Amino acid sequence: MKSGFVNIFGRPNAGKSTLLNALMGEKLAIVSPKVQTTRHRIKGILTEKDYQIIFSDTPGIIEPRYKLHEKMMLAVKSALEDADLAMLMVDVKEKWDECDQIFSALQLRVPAIVVINKIDLASEEKIKEAVDFFTEKAYCKKVITISALSGISRKKLINAILEFLPEGEPFYEGDDISDLTTRFFVSELIREKIYELAEDEIPYHTAVLVREYQEKTTLVKIVADIIVHRETQKAILIGDKGSMIKKIGTAARKDIEAFIQQKVFLELFVKVKPKWRENDLYLKEYGY
Repeated sequence: MKSGFVNIFGRPNAGKSTLLNALMGEKLAIVSPKVQTTRHRIKGILTEKDYQIIFSDTPGIIEPRYKLHEKMMLAVKSALEDADLAMLMVDVKEKWDECDQIFSALQLRVPAIVVINKIDLASEEKIKEAVDFFTEKAYCKKVITISALSGISRKKLINAILEFLPEGEPFYEGDDISDLTTRFFVSELIREKIYELAEDEIPYHTAVLVREYQEKTTLVKIVADIIVHRETQKAILIGDKGSMIKKIGTAARKDIEAFIQQKVFLELFVKVKPKWRENDLYLKEYGY
């Protein structure tokens, strides 16, 4: 039996969340073309008869500009501390020397696989150059090339991971695929719809707090607050005659129903909390 923690690191938008979902065969992490979509460390537990791999998707590595960013980088730090193997994700079109600086600064004490993503968007020559560049780095034990969006060879990737994992008993019993609560995933699915439907900077100024999660006989009643900085943002998220909030609610409800396999009644409210991203009490309340 092999068992261990495989934690995924990289810059924003390298494809970490898409990779986690592909490895798990389940949508655990929300995905958006916008940067900084992932704000928490999200664990996925993959258990088979001869191994258990606990994957962690982590926020994209950035220079913190406010307290929310600092909390996000603490999630990266905690993932560094318990990793048995690091997966370092690189978008093939990124500046590799900048990625190398970030990976070197992590000061990894465990082996690392460099995963070069989005190869469907690059020439064979460019891919080979990227592989050669990372192969010679001291932290790199193996380089794998993938396109997380158009499909990965899951078996090949898991076999490569298992090479580096220690033998040992499972860390988690039962069939759970994450250690996070259903409420957490519900709030993330609502937040994903804000990233999809709201323009410009709005998604970065929002948080979602699930206030009520009640399982009734025929459905689950969910009440959630969308938190914003300013009244103008509230007006945009509500939209003309409530059109935007209705759109967000309808899209989120469909995804939540698919996720929990139950009918859902979803009620959304937009609340203004000025400078919540800088306020420790608010950040704690919203799960950061």
